[in-house]
Amino acid sequence: MGTATENESMDSEGTSTQEETFTKVSVWDLPDLPKGKLPPHIELQRTRVLCGSLAPTNTENVNYSGAYAAMGVDNSVRFEQFRDNFKVEIVRLEEDELEFDMIGIDPSLANAFRRILIAELPTMAIEKVLIANNTSIIQDEVLAHRLGLIPIKVDPRLFEYMSENDVPNEKNTIVFKLHVRCTKGSDRLRVLSSELKWLPNGSELILGTEHSASSSSAKPKTYTSFSCSQDTRPEFSDEPIAPKDADIIVAKLGPGQEIELEAHAVKGMGKTHAKWSPVATAWYRMLPEVLLLRDIEDDEAEALVKKCPLKVFDIEDIGKGKKRATVARPRACTLCRECIREEGWDKNVALRRVNDHFIFTIESTGALPPEVLFTEAVKILEEKCERVITELS
Repeated sequence: MGTATENESMDSEGTSTQEETFTKVSVWDLPDLPKGKLPPHIELQRTRVLCGSLAPTNTENVNYSGAYAAMGVDNSVRFEQFRDNFKVEIVRLEEDELEFDMIGIDPSLANAFRRILIAELPTMAIEKVLIANNTSIIQDEVLAHRLGLIPIKVDPRLFEYMSENDVPNEKNTIVFKLHVRCTKGSDRLRVLSSELKWLPNGSELILGTEHSASSSSAKPKTYTSFSCSQDTRPEFSDEPIAPKDADIIVAKLGPGQEIELEAHAVKGMGKTHAKWSPVATAWYRMLPEVLLLRDIEDDEAEALVKKCPLKVFDIEDIGKGKKRATVARPRACTLCRECIREEGWDKNVALRRVNDHFIFTIESTGALPPEVLFTEAVKILEEKCERVITELS
C-alpha cells in the first residue's frame, strides 16, 4: 500500500494530465453563429434524408416554428414563402400516364393528393348485373365481379350519383348488354370486353312482374326509366360509351355454352370499392441526390459503374488515358444502396433524398386523362380546405 503522500502526488499528476488534454474554453469566447442562417450540417439535416448503408436517417421533418429561433431562423410555414417556392414541372405526359415534379411541398400534402386520386375521385363502374342466362363454368357472382373491374371510358362529371331511393335514369345509369353464344362443334370462344354493347335507351329486360300484368297496348316496364336516349346528348354523339380496352377477357365459353346479361354502371368512389378508383396507381418518391465525395478514377470508376443495376453512374474520359466516374442519371436511383454496400464505399459516394421535392406518377385507368385527374384532385383538396375554414369561422 502506498502512503498518503504518494496517493496525493498521483492524484495531482492525473489532474494535471486531464487539464492538459481538455483545455477549458469560456462560453464567451465561442464564435458567434451567423444570424438568419443555419450551419451547413444542420441545413443538410433539415432539407435532406441521408441514406446510409444500413438505413436512412433524418426521415422526420422539423415542423416546430421555433426550432431554430436561437439562430434567428423562422421555421414557421408562411403562405408567401410557399407560393414563391412551390412549383409543378411536367416531366412526361402520355395518354394514360403522367410524371411530374412537385417542388417545395410538405410530404403530408403530397400524400393528400395521392389519397384523393385513389379514393375520392368518382368514376363510372358496373354495379348491377342482371343475368338472363349463364351456362358457362364461371359463377354468376364471379362474372359480375369481373365485369365491375372493366374500366369504362366516359366522363363521370356528366352523370349524377344514384342513391338507394333513386330510379335508374339517363342521368345516373349507363346500361350495357352482353349476349354471346358458342355454337356446338366449334372451338372454345373468348368473350372480350368489346362484346359489351351500350344501350343508350336503357334496359331492354322486362320486369318479371310485368309479363303477366301488362297488356298488349301498354309499353312494358323495364329495369330503368329513361326519358330520352343518351346518344342524343352532344357529349356522346361523336364518342359512344364503351369499355376503355376492347381486349379484356371476360370469360371463355365451350361449345353449347351461352352468356346473356345486362350490366348497369353507376357513379361511385374508390373508397367504396376499388372498381371506382380512376387510377391503376398513384405514387410518389423523393428526388434522389447522388454525390461523389472524391474523384473516382480508372479501375475504381469501372467497379462503381458495375455496382449500380440502374446505370446511374457513367465514365468520362479526362485525357491522358485516364477515366473518371460521373453521376449521369441521378433521377433513376432507387436507393438500392448497392454502390455503398461494400465496406469503405460510403466514404466515396453519398446518397440523399430531397425532402421537399417529389417525383409524382399517375397511371389512369382510362376514364379520364391523368392531367385531368390531378386537376380534379386539386379541386377536391381546395373544397376540403374551404369546408374546414367555414366550420372554424
